[in-house]
Amino acid sequence: MLWRAIRLRCPHCGAGSVLATWFRLKERCPRCRLHLERGESDYFLGAYMVMLIAMEGIFAIGFLIVLLITWPDPPWEAIQWGGAVVLFVSVLGSYPFAKTLWLAVDLMFRPVVPAELGWHEGDPSLQEEDIRR
Repeated sequence: MLWRAIRLRCPHCGAGSVLATWFRLKERCPRCRLHLERGESDYFLGAYMVMLIAMEGIFAIGFLIVLLITWPDPPWEAIQWGGAVVLFVSVLGSYPFAKTLWLAVDLMFRPVVPAELGWHEGDPSLQEEDIRR
């Protein structure tokens, strides 16, 4: 599931591109019809937090490497502006990966139930309560 998510595919079935745009997932997977938001309005807050912590960690390691290489006279202004640019670009670049990886981790802990998949749409035997579970 994690490998599929890293490739920006559906973590559940591996279908191609679950991205509508770089900053937004499609509502459902094109193949298995899994609802990608999994029914919660604040579903991806954890993904944003994990992504932010990871990017700050990478920045801190890079900062230490630059500091050690240029010691005793580090270019503070270049570090300041370069660091801001690196953080901005890395956060924008990793945004969709954070969402798909978070979805994959969630699917590991909360496996998909048939009511979450789109193939049942229009089936009156499945109640709204089943979909929320």
